Amino acid sequence: MRQLCKATAVLGAALVAAPVLGYAQDEDLGKRVYVNRCAVCHGVSGKGDGPLATQLKAHVADLTQIQKNNRGVFPFDRLYRVIDGEEAVAAHGPREMPVWGNENEVDITTGFRVNPKNLESYVRGRIIALNGYIYTLQEK
Repeated sequence: MRQLCKATAVLGAALVAAPVLGYAQDEDLGKRVYVNRCAVCHGVSGKGDGPLATQLKAHVADLTQIQKNNRGVFPFDRLYRVIDGEEAVAAHGPREMPVWGNENEVDITTGFRVNPKNLESYVRGRIIALNGYIYTLQEK
């Protein structure tokens, strides 16, 4: 019984400390990735009015209209491919978006390098979170 109490206390302490240590699941990961990697061009609101938008030769897409421009259906799979670099977007330059690429090897929230064995899963999770956040920006 005493060991059970100790185990419960250790588990409770870990759960309390996890957010402080950065181990809790981040409910706003998609938003944080967007603000840190996309908003500079697409704007915080997603309307293509970021601080660098006026300095670019290409028109910056209004991300709030993706669903509307796709007959009311949000194209999760296509957006995933665009973000991942599988599908080329001329304004993004080479197939690998400059805001992604090797930068995903370092977690922007902690500054720690991601284990190469987990890198693909890590990047996929961030892209899915970002995709989900962009979905929330859609105007009806």
